[in-house]
Amino acid sequence: MLDSYTQKAIRPLISSLAGALHGLGVGANTLTWWGWGLGMASAMAIANQMYVLGLCVLLLSRLCDGLDGAVARLSQPSDAGGFLDISLDFWFYAAIPLAFAWADPARNALAAACLLAAFISTGTSFLAYAVMREKQKAHTSQATCLQPQHEPNPTAPEATVTRADKSFYFVGGLTEATETLGFFVAMCLWPSYFPTFAFVFSALCTVTSLTRIRSGLRDL
Repeated sequence: MLDSYTQKAIRPLISSLAGALHGLGVGANTLTWWGWGLGMASAMAIANQMYVLGLCVLLLSRLCDGLDGAVARLSQPSDAGGFLDISLDFWFYAAIPLAFAWADPARNALAAACLLAAFISTGTSFLAYAVMREKQKAHTSQATCLQPQHEPNPTAPEATVTRADKSFYFVGGLTEATETLGFFVAMCLWPSYFPTFAFVFSALCTVTSLTRIRSGLRDL
């Protein structure tokens, strides 16, 4: 919900850093791997109840995640890079709730399990939508090539959905990257309240999944 505003606010900083890294020869995939590695380090720190350290490393991880796409756009974005980015992102998002469960199983395990289940629902709806839109685009493009040029196809996916500088189609929701990061920060700052944060965010993720399913059924 807040991603578009956040991206607009930090775009000048990200563009400046990306330009510098690109000039130094740092590739987008390298940043993606660094973001994943720092994310795993953050999870390890949290699992050992070093929450402030975990938070600092987590923020560095997300900075790398924001920079990899910007660096890719300065060179040549690739499907392989997009695949790597989204795959490692979901690995990171799963690792943080697991780390809190590891840190205090008696207090956090159930809440972490609910949050992981909610992440599965949002991730599935997110990726399934992207796959179906890509498939629909391919079918529409093939049909358009067979039509006379004076007969536009008003049902083309591009009329309602764009990639918005992403490597795949996506549909937004109540809980996106900004909201997820905000809750992760709160969990690290106030770890004793992790179950409350996790249950609340699980409910918000459920709303997101339901709205994405509704949007997918409408658009497809």
